[in-house]
Amino acid sequence: MENLQPADTRLFDAALRRFTEENSRDPNSVELQGDKRPRELVYAEWLTNWVLRLSPQASEELRLAAHCQHICRWMVPRDSSPMTRAGYLRWREALKKFHAEKAGEILREVGYPEPVVTRVQNLNLKKGFPQDHETRVLEDALCLVFLEHQLSDLASKTDDEKMINALQKAWKKMTPAARELALKLSYPPREKALLDRALGNTS
Repeated sequence: MENLQPADTRLFDAALRRFTEENSRDPNSVELQGDKRPRELVYAEWLTNWVLRLSPQASEELRLAAHCQHICRWMVPRDSSPMTRAGYLRWREALKKFHAEKAGEILREVGYPEPVVTRVQNLNLKKGFPQDHETRVLEDALCLVFLEHQLSDLASKTDDEKMINALQKAWKKMTPAARELALKLSYPPREKALLDRALGNTS
């Protein structure tokens, strides 16, 4: 099934170029097949790929949101809030607002009308979750990126009980279709054991 075409490919391409420019400035990198690339640029690609796999007919707004969901994340570092549970929650809320505001600035800059800007920002903020179908697709994609690409790194510096709790929280937010895809991913032995424990599969 082919992807839906944007209403105005010129605007859509301009927005993606700007999102790419911003995320290419990330001073943090990930190594993929021997090449180091800006982390948030790679993250946007991972997230977009999952969104399109989950929803090949994803709307223009949803595809835009996937490209800018973590835009310029490094500008709001974790230590900008107290290193406590309450501080962590405040940081997460500040991040969501920052991403939505940054995305809105870029979308307006390239000429998108305000209804599109508002919709993308609402998706960034996951307003209406879980009733809104597109926020569910985005949340599924976020969880699948975590499981496929970020689980091992987090597990390497987190104790088992905290990891099991994190996995259970992610699983609870996912749709049955996303869970089915998650179970088909390949996990290293420790991560697979943690997921099994989180899901109650101890046999």
